[in-house]
Amino acid sequence: MQNKVKILVIRFSSIGDIVLTTPVLRCLKNQLDGDVELHYLTKKQYATIIENNPNVNKVYTIEKSTNEVIDELKNEHYDYVVDLHKNLRSNRVKKGLKVLSFSFDKLNYQKWLLTNFKINKLPKIHIVQRYLNAVKALGVENDNKGLEYYIPKKDEVSLTELPLKHQKGYIAFAVGAQHATKRLPTHKIVEICKQINQPIVLLGGKEDEANANKIVQQCGELVYNACGKFNLNQSASLVKQAKSIITHDTGLMHIAAALNVKTISVWGNTVPDFGMYPYFPENPKQFTIVENNNLNCRPCSKIGHDKCPKKHFKCMEEIDVKEIVAVAIN
Repeated sequence: MQNKVKILVIRFSSIGDIVLTTPVLRCLKNQLDGDVELHYLTKKQYATIIENNPNVNKVYTIEKSTNEVIDELKNEHYDYVVDLHKNLRSNRVKKGLKVLSFSFDKLNYQKWLLTNFKINKLPKIHIVQRYLNAVKALGVENDNKGLEYYIPKKDEVSLTELPLKHQKGYIAFAVGAQHATKRLPTHKIVEICKQINQPIVLLGGKEDEANANKIVQQCGELVYNACGKFNLNQSASLVKQAKSIITHDTGLMHIAAALNVKTISVWGNTVPDFGMYPYFPENPKQFTIVENNNLNCRPCSKIGHDKCPKKHFKCMEEIDVKEIVAVAIN
């Protein structure tokens, strides 16, 4: 009789962070002995990112508190918990389940040193490898096959849903980001779109729609505003069919990497040294990082701000537009 191993993986948020856990899921499923059953705990609004993943047997979700699911989780009788969030909520779950757990080093002190004193003591390894190091004690190793993102059939977008000019190919531009200091100013996006002079699809959420409309008004019919018109999986489908994508340090950047789409990654107040740059272990030439390295105020935060603390926003205002355009059209 085959040995059964049941594991709970925890990552509550956000889009990109959850996508970055997918190599751990695949490696646990494929490398552990016996019949491996994986469950995943996340916030309800992010369930669609993981529920189509064939390596995951069951998804548990919360809206506000882990108390919503803790009794159900206790009834699962897990062998292990893999905590890839490492906060008070995940600690409560581990305490409640009372089984052997594994976690990773968030490197908060090293990030604090870099953001506050510009002293870089961060290891030069990607967050994916740090996630995988959490389960190293189980004999799991990085298979270097990259990220995964599974789009259900119902969310596959036909190019016939796009304007005629975009049906024969386009460049995707993910214009949003959770924090303003991670986003290019509108006038820079307009400049990029005009210089590319090819069909472009703007991607983002409902919150990006108004700004994207301004970009379309200034650029004309070669730019199509898809912000707020498609759900996350449908947006991923549009990313998958793009020739390339221009994106900030945000969730769609990691989805693009999972779908092996050529990625131009534009960085503002955050830096790739935090270890969350596009992950293409088998083909690093698939991504280009564009950033302003001529500033002594960067990074000013490990996450982002509503506005530039220095009031000049040079990290984005002085980004080399020509570099972005050259990579996007070649």
